[in-house]
Amino acid sequence: MITFDLRRPDRTIEPALRHKVDNLTKPKGSLGKLEHLAIQIGLIQQTLTPRLSNPCNILFAADHGIISEGVSVSPKEVTWQQLGHFAKGGAGINFLCRQHGFRLVLVDAGVDYDIPAGHGIIDRKVGRSTRNFLHGPAMTHDELDLCLRHGAEIVDMVADEGCNVVSFGEMGSGNTSASSMWMHAFAGTPLPQCVGAGAGLDRSGIDHKLNVLTRAWKNYSGDGSVSDLMAWFGGYEMAMAVGGMLRAAERGMVIIVDGFIMTSCMLAASRLYPEVTEYAVYGHQGDESGHRLALEALGAMPLLHLDLRLGEGSGAVCAYPILQSAVRMINEMDSFADVNVTKYFD
Repeated sequence: MITFDLRRPDRTIEPALRHKVDNLTKPKGSLGKLEHLAIQIGLIQQTLTPRLSNPCNILFAADHGIISEGVSVSPKEVTWQQLGHFAKGGAGINFLCRQHGFRLVLVDAGVDYDIPAGHGIIDRKVGRSTRNFLHGPAMTHDELDLCLRHGAEIVDMVADEGCNVVSFGEMGSGNTSASSMWMHAFAGTPLPQCVGAGAGLDRSGIDHKLNVLTRAWKNYSGDGSVSDLMAWFGGYEMAMAVGGMLRAAERGMVIIVDGFIMTSCMLAASRLYPEVTEYAVYGHQGDESGHRLALEALGAMPLLHLDLRLGEGSGAVCAYPILQSAVRMINEMDSFADVNVTKYFD
């Protein structure tokens, strides 16, 4: 399987970053999470003057075989229909990307439909939907490797064009089921706490979904390795997001993590390379029931609580202005040494 050369940011610069933030013209610590963010971004970029440039939201789309078990209210054709909608510019993620200056990159990772060329959708289709993981692996190890490589390739593309801050989104009916399985596998959270309403299941629908996923877990007969669990229960779009996250960290980019599905992807990525979390900023805590617990498993502090459960990268893009404020703070505020203001604390 593809390997990545991930290293934790060199912390030699951290005292200088803290000194700069602590000596801005404000009470020490008074800008809270903005101060922590500025230091984290400075560490990632290894500079006292961090910059955010050409933000991109990479959205991977694919279908899931488990949907044949009735675990989602969203029919499979919605995946390709919505992907076309993204391409036309009228979906939720489109207005958010326009508002916050993000480039939206659309990737067909495994949609069960022949997407016509000429619509700005990058074709990296690994298969027309994963297989039904109730009865066996959703994908082969070769397919998993190909997904990781494709995700890394897309990040290389945007990084080579000047992007240094990236978020990831997804589209795929049934992907909250796959995410619940990854969360259970990689965080050890009891499965009932991982399973939620997804695209809008009622109570009986959630109970049925839990029943299906419980049976799928009992049917698992793999070797228990991270890669095997990813292949058995994952989605093509999810595996590409993991590859993208790992390449982004390898290249020293800031990663803004979206909702439940992308947090499950970060969980998987962190089980392969724990260093990846040091490059991650968590955009929000969403409305899907397992999201809070997944964030807790990562020791993550989300920036927003807006009860979002749209996916697509929407919560990550919404959080971007907070990162901009953190960078503006460290670059644009005066220090006590530069102006005629008495520093009244140590």
